Amino acid sequence: MAHRDPPGIIAPHIPADVYRRAEATGQPVVFVIEDNSAASFPWQRLLLPFAIAGAAALGTWGVVAALCWLMDVASHTATVIAGAAGPVSAGGVTIKLARSKSK
Repeated sequence: MAHRDPPGIIAPHIPADVYRRAEATGQPVVFVIEDNSAASFPWQRLLLPFAIAGAAALGTWGVVAALCWLMDVASHTATVIAGAAGPVSAGGVTIKLARSKSK
């Protein structure tokens, strides 16, 4: 037996026996369409932009903190190296890189 769709375009989820009975008796078929659009403000539309902005802000603060830490470590390293090296001279010009520890 060949499958035959009802004439016209109707929702494919209507069982065939319901359609045939409505066709034979002339009974109307009622379509109930659930409307999922709420009357309130759709918060999901704002969630993604705020999540992206929050992640960007946290990431920026993380990069700033990492750069501050890196500069702190670099300055301490330069101080230690300068203190250990003593005075540096080039072409007759002597530069003392760190202060002496004498009082």
